[in-house]
Amino acid sequence: MPRPYRAISVPRGAISLASGEIFSVKTIVVGLGNPILCDDGVGIHVAMAAKEAYGKDDVHFVEASVGGLRLLSVINGYERVVLVDAIITPDGRPGEIYRMGPNELCASLHADCSHDMSLPVAMSFGRKMGMPLPADEDFIIVAIEVEDVRTFGEECTPQVAAVIPQAVEAVLAELQNMASSAH
Repeated sequence: MPRPYRAISVPRGAISLASGEIFSVKTIVVGLGNPILCDDGVGIHVAMAAKEAYGKDDVHFVEASVGGLRLLSVINGYERVVLVDAIITPDGRPGEIYRMGPNELCASLHADCSHDMSLPVAMSFGRKMGMPLPADEDFIIVAIEVEDVRTFGEECTPQVAAVIPQAVEAVLAELQNMASSAH
């Protein structure tokens, strides 16, 4: 005889298991970008490759094309965030990989948006509004210096494509660090 259906409320960042238990996922990897604008999609490419390499279900991996305040709705309720995005810096070379916190962010292509609040301002605003957001020390940005974010195409330029495996390893290392510090 089938079990009767019962509605349950599952909080964001939680997975309802078939047994009815709720398994709380506290970490999210967000790949930012536009996958049809060459290097702009590198954050998504890295996050999805990291998901495949990670192989466990205790971390959520998502892609998004938002920044500032809109990014808060993606990370709301998570205790730890690894954000992967494209970045263009004045002296950077395509393919360079940076690790930074949200307050070190000068201007990644999506996490910081000219039509919205910067990421640090948005995080501060969200916290003041009572949103459960990760502490700054639990929010890591892996940024990849890019070359071409204006040409339509689903492939990254050669210099950027060549470092995707390194960026994936950087994301996996951050997840390992977060897991060991959470215990």
